[in-house]
Amino acid sequence: FKPQVVASFLGSNTNGAAITVTDASQLIGLPLTVTDSGKNVYPIDSYHFLYKKKGAIHDEETGKQSVAFTTLADFFTTTPLPKVWIDNLKDTFQPEEELLFFDILVKDAKGRKFFAPDLKIFIHQ
Repeated sequence: FKPQVVASFLGSNTNGAAITVTDASQLIGLPLTVTDSGKNVYPIDSYHFLYKKKGAIHDEETGKQSVAFTTLADFFTTTPLPKVWIDNLKDTFQPEEELLFFDILVKDAKGRKFFAPDLKIFIHQ
């Protein structure tokens, strides 16, 4: 079995896209889609989502503040993300953060499963 060549999208954004904070708040509620060159849509079986969140650490000894990143991630079988995730992330995005959809498992017309390419989106001003 040789799977189709497909691409992963969130809205019209593909892997490596750089979007604004405002766009990120709008895109987070959209479904993840996987299509081939003929624009055929492949049903998504499951995927992982990771959000690289920007924060700050305050050093008590020096009094200085530095940037730190944490990650929030989970496994999903439906798209778009669950409402609780969308509500918690929407309007909280900051520049330098990232959205990553990975291990995207899709099905072809015969029900055979295969992996679609990862989708990493960078957030900027």
